[in-house]
Amino acid sequence: MIDPRIVEWLLRGDVSIQYQVHRDLLGQERPDLRARIATEGWGARFLSKRNPEGHWGQAYYQPKWISSHYTLLDLKNLGAPPDEPAIRDTLTKVLENHKGPDGGINTSPTIKDSDVCLNGMFLNFATYFKMPEKSLTSIVDLLLVEQMNDGGFNCESNHRGAVHSSLHSTVSILEGFLEYAENGFTYRISEIERVEPLAREFILQHRLYRSDRTGEIIDKRMLLLSYPTRWYYDILRALDYFQSADVGYDPRMQDALDVLIKKRQKDGKWPVQGKHPGQTHFEMELAREASRWNTLRALRVLKHFENSQ
Repeated sequence: MIDPRIVEWLLRGDVSIQYQVHRDLLGQERPDLRARIATEGWGARFLSKRNPEGHWGQAYYQPKWISSHYTLLDLKNLGAPPDEPAIRDTLTKVLENHKGPDGGINTSPTIKDSDVCLNGMFLNFATYFKMPEKSLTSIVDLLLVEQMNDGGFNCESNHRGAVHSSLHSTVSILEGFLEYAENGFTYRISEIERVEPLAREFILQHRLYRSDRTGEIIDKRMLLLSYPTRWYYDILRALDYFQSADVGYDPRMQDALDVLIKKRQKDGKWPVQGKHPGQTHFEMELAREASRWNTLRALRVLKHFENSQ
């Protein structure tokens, strides 16, 4: 049972928070709220930063975190309307001008191989904003060929080489594949459906944050609750992916769930525990203060796993 006082507090937040609270915690689809994300609050502020050339920042991927790439990811995560014209216009420009020789979205003409993690994130928001399937097939091809033998992905696999997958890259690509399938795209979908359980298993073998060999914590930063997550992996991002994908409870999730529950404050809210350094358009929330984003995400995770055990 979710504390109604927490729900009331969440509903006093940005319209994007209101929309997702109704959708994910109260079971109410509210298209009226979703439409307002583009015209008020955080969504409108992000859109207002778009420059006359139709991009954000100085280049597609620079500087972090005000580039087109990360602004589009922010807008997708807000739940901005999928048919927002300005967003679709920018995505069209990116697809026309930023594809590399390997078919992936590439940040520079001097870089031979497109970044796998970046392309997982791009697939995530490009399919959410319903770009034409034919423009995305080469990105799907790139991602599928880069799956590693352990089931996951690593952005170094086609650069300097890698022998072990990365949690950061793997969750980004899983999020992209999930959005691709949920929006009805069909190109190589049967292969994607075979790949996803293997990539999830890679995360589960690590109990979401532990070495699969020693059981030690891989990186303590993976236990910190941040938002926006950018390209970084953490346990809440992983758990939120699993609930979004409607994956049932697995005992190997329990360590991460225990950590998440312990991070709940006495008032029933979760904080922002850290920020990823870089230039931002504006701060949605302040570090070390109660976070509507993290509280919303934590509550929908716990709601899902309470109902799926």
